[in-house]
Parts: sequence; structure tokens; C-alpha cells
Amino acid sequence: MNRPKRKLLIFSKLNLENELLEHIEKFDWEIHSANTQEELIDLSKKHLFKVGIIFSDTLNQVIDSKQINLDSMLVSSIDQFEIIKSSRQFNTSRSINWILGVSPECASLINTDLETLKHVAEYCYGCIPLPIDTVNLLIILENAYGMRGSLYPFTNNQCSNNSQFGIIGNSEPMNLLFNQIKKVAREDYSVLIEGETGTGKELVANAIHNNSYRYEFPFVAINCGAFPTELIQAELFGYEKGAFTGANQRKIGRIEQAQGGTLFLDEIGDLPYKQQINLLRFLEDKTITRIGGSEKIATDVRVVAATHVDLKLAVDNKKFREDLYYRLHVLEIKTPALRHRENDICLLANHFFNLYSLNKNYIAIEFDKYSIQLLNHYHWPGNVRQLMNSIRRGLVVSDSRKITPTDLGIEWDCDNHQVQTLEGARSIAERESIIAALRFTNNNMSRAAELLGISRVSLYRLTLKYMIKSNNIEASAQII
Repeated sequence: MNRPKRKLLIFSKLNLENELLEHIEKFDWEIHSANTQEELIDLSKKHLFKVGIIFSDTLNQVIDSKQINLDSMLVSSIDQFEIIKSSRQFNTSRSINWILGVSPECASLINTDLETLKHVAEYCYGCIPLPIDTVNLLIILENAYGMRGSLYPFTNNQCSNNSQFGIIGNSEPMNLLFNQIKKVAREDYSVLIEGETGTGKELVANAIHNNSYRYEFPFVAINCGAFPTELIQAELFGYEKGAFTGANQRKIGRIEQAQGGTLFLDEIGDLPYKQQINLLRFLEDKTITRIGGSEKIATDVRVVAATHVDLKLAVDNKKFREDLYYRLHVLEIKTPALRHRENDICLLANHFFNLYSLNKNYIAIEFDKYSIQLLNHYHWPGNVRQLMNSIRRGLVVSDSRKITPTDLGIEWDCDNHQVQTLEGARSIAERESIIAALRFTNNNMSRAAELLGISRVSLYRLTLKYMIKSNNIEASAQII
């Protein structure tokens, strides 16, 4: 059975031989060619590419005119990298593994200058010298395609296929949660949502409302811990004009605003004890009285409350009214912690990566394998909210094509037991050994490589991989 064709994007102002293109197509590649930047952007809008080749005619002109120097190399390459950036902006994967086709002299320059190598590595998967060796090209294409799939395995479509109620997840705990939402949404009783901070309790409350018969009416939320004691009653129940100093006009409270719909009381455990009796009275007789008023106002509101604290324990400690607890605790839903949703972590990371990089020109286009490993083994005390902020941080601070553990801002040393696999432990030991060798040799790359028993080019690539920075590494030294 033949495997499906893989899409390959080629950008070139050079006249490529038809024989070369036909040979590539024989190996299950579907070629899409562009000769202008506009054509490149148009193709990137229409197709999902994982691999692309960009032939640098400007670099070849530099070589032909004998102007082989670092400045001209960088100036001429900038145009190519700007083209790559443009294609990322419109490509839904945002992570084409680009292969840069250059003259042999340029390839030599790229491989013998540290700054040039780093500049190219930030944007391209690799380089291939002209004239093209088709066997070598096919090997590079296979590797680039494979790495694109393994390091960044999910797409937006997969995210949408693995979500319900606008909540992403396909793990067993999340499937259980989705089933609970379906059952609870059909009823009209009070609901108590319990779960750690950052587990999406408000998303669950929204899902309950949107799938109930009240969905056409308002969903009104209030954080019970966000207001001072003297203001929370006014926020919930409203007040009449002149009720107190500064009350220049009537204010409708959150309960009235939710008439016919759902009132979401977030962090109900933080509601001041004195105000709990007023909320209890509303739940019992379904009426409210505005501050400074005497009229009883009938309400038709469903209450959904959420908390990250153990309300039963709070009741035992006399910090939460027992009668209010049982009024709220008619139906119960528990949101799972992210550490119990291991199958969802990469799915969520990909979703946030795409969300925060959309229409942005961030350098990073994917995660490296050590970041993925860390994401899957970290215990996430801040749950989905922490993961979301870590991905956002990684995109902003990353200086390379791949987000590293350092970019994510998460501790990954051995002592906190967050990386459990042998590969993760090996990478930590590798990084520490490199840092120690560079310190011992006063950042002499050749001596450090000799000390570590590896080649100098291998050492340099490892310093890029682990984001080990040194201001004293000689940029102009030749890599051998």
C-alpha cells in the first residue's frame, strides 16, 4: 500500500531541472513551487507544509562576484530569512523545517563561522550545497519531515477534534468530566465545582450554562474573594440611589443581572462569613432586596459555585456556614489537576503555542524534545494556567527555533524529580558537564571539547541545544 504524498514547498528564483523535481516526486513528495514571495505566502495559506527548500540566488551572486565575507553573507541571507518569516505567519503549522540551498563556498562559510552558523540555525533545519546531490537531499528531506512530526505532533485540527464544550482534553479524567457536565447541565439544581487553582472551573461553569435550557439568558460571574467585605453585598444585591455616600444612582447587582440565566460564584470559599447569611437567604426564598431598598425582588437564577478550598473542612473549622454548604452542594463536579491528565499536556501545549504565536514573528517555531519531555513530567502546581503562561513566556524569550526547558522558566534539576526518564537525566548531566568543562578551560572551546572527548563542532551544537551562553567564545575561530 502506497503511503500518502507529503507536501514539499520549494521557493527559488533559479531554474530548477525538471529531472530533479521528477526524481523527488518519485519518493512520495508532492511539490509546490513558488518563484516570488507573494506566491510563497499564497501557497502557505492554502496548504499545510512541514518541509520546505529555499534556494538562495542572492547568496550565489555574492559568491560569483568574489565578495565572500561575513557581512555580505549576512546581508544577503537576511532577505531569505524574512521570506521564511512571512511564510510562517500564514502557514497553519507555523513550523516548516526549511532547508537552505547554497553554493559550496557559502556552505563552507556557514560551517566555519560561529555567528553565521547560529544565525542560520535559528531559521533553518539545515543547508545543502549546490549542485544538489539528490541522494543527500532525499535523506535531509526525510529527516526534516520526521523531526517536524515527532517534535511537534499535534495540529489545530487535532486540538478541535479532542475538545468538548470548548475545553481541550482526551484523557480519561477529562472524558469523565465531560460526561458529568452533560448530566449536570440537564438539571436545574445548584452546582458546586471543586478543583485546584488553574484547572478551568469557570470553563466548566460556562459549559454547564451553555448546555442548559437557560443558555439564551445571561451568564454572570463574580469572584467572591476579589471584593472587600463592605462591597461584596453591593456587588451581589445592588443598591438604591442614596443608600450610602457615593450611591448617586441605582445599581443593579450581579444576581439581578443573571435573571433567567446562571450566576457563577467563583471562589465561594473566600466569601466573608458575615455575607454568607445574605446569600443563604437568597438561595432559600429566591428573592433579594437591594441595599437601601425595601422591595423584595423575585429572581429566577441558577447558581453555580466554584472553590479551590476544601469547603467541608472549612465547615468543620467554622469558616463556612454548614447550611450554605448544603444549599450549594446539591450537584458536585471535580475538575482534575493537570498532573493527572498526562495525555493532554502536549495537546494543550500545542494549542497555546498556536494561540499565542498567531500573527506574531517569534523566532521559535516548535519545542525541542527536551522541552516536550519536561512538559510531560513536570508536576504543574499551577495546572493549565501555569502551562499557558509557560508557553507564552517560552515564545517571548526564546532566541532559537526551538523552545528549550530554560525558555519555559521551569526548574529541571535532578533534585526536584520533575524529569523522570533516563534521557532527561542524561541531558541534565550532559549540560552540567559542558558548563564545568567550559569553566575549567576559561571558555576555550577546543580544550573543553578535548576534555569532554568530543569534537569541537559537537560541543558547539550542544551549547546551542542547552542554551549555554558565553561571551568569551571566539566567534571567528574555525570549527573542525
